[in-house]
Amino acid sequence: MLALARPIRYARTIPINPVLRQFHSAPSPLAQYHFDTADYVTRLESHGLSRTQAEGVIDTLEEIIGESIQTMQGNLVTRAEQDKHHYQQKVDFASLKQTLELSEKTDFVNLKAENERLLGDIERLKQRLREEITRTQAGVRLDLNLEKGRIRDELSTRVVKLADVDTRIENEIGLLRTSMEAVKFNILQYAFAVMSGTGALLLAYLRMFAH
Repeated sequence: MLALARPIRYARTIPINPVLRQFHSAPSPLAQYHFDTADYVTRLESHGLSRTQAEGVIDTLEEIIGESIQTMQGNLVTRAEQDKHHYQQKVDFASLKQTLELSEKTDFVNLKAENERLLGDIERLKQRLREEITRTQAGVRLDLNLEKGRIRDELSTRVVKLADVDTRIENEIGLLRTSMEAVKFNILQYAFAVMSGTGALLLAYLRMFAH
């Protein structure tokens, strides 16, 4: 029992290499590790433990090591799982690439269709603009022709009116000339009558004084 008073020598903790968490094609050496429990029981007995105590310690250590190995094995990945994961990544990448290519083609087709639609709209707008310009020019020409016709008609009407006025003036002038000629003739007749009467009176007066 005095041996139990000895200080317990703790085993040095060995850090687990991070490489163990990477992928492996073969099982870990820890999974195949076995130790001689009888030898360790004997060693513990040599340090003052009873056989029952030594066997209990060894059983506990065996359980702890087994659980540790199972935990580490749970964190490891087999070669088959690695290949499966790699294949799945390749499939996902190929699917993503195909999806991107299809999306790019779809976007290109949609962009091309949209561009063609815009070109069609622009062409239709140009056609409508040309038609509107042609219609406007035709309307302007029609208005100009109508205005020219109206001006010609108005000029013709004014020419007719001026000709009518000229005719009236000529008629009035002719009537005035006729009236003046008649007045002149009447004046001449009156003067001739006066002169004839005056001459007759003079002759009568001269005859009267001659006798």
